[in-house]
Amino acid sequence: MYLIQILLPLHDAKGRGFPKAKYEQVATELTEKFGGVTAFTRTPAEGRWKPGGGPASEDDIVVVEVMTADVDARWWEKYRKRLEKAFKQESIVVRAQDIRLL
Repeated sequence: MYLIQILLPLHDAKGRGFPKAKYEQVATELTEKFGGVTAFTRTPAEGRWKPGGGPASEDDIVVVEVMTADVDARWWEKYRKRLEKAFKQESIVVRAQDIRLL
């Protein structure tokens, strides 16, 4: 079993928040494809990174996750690119973790 996590930004590059409908659309798409979704939206997580050794950048993020028996890397790559375009991001993190249900 795999846990797929998507880290979505709360704001665009100009600091404007994205409409709630964007996150609802992601949740709906993933629920229809994988049968369920969890979205951590109440308290945003903080992402921080240092691009190219420059000053640190920060962003508030929402974590969306699904569980699936298999990982279709091609499907996820296409979906990630769609999200990058929809959320106007250079890069959106989509990561898979091998998990064991207890």
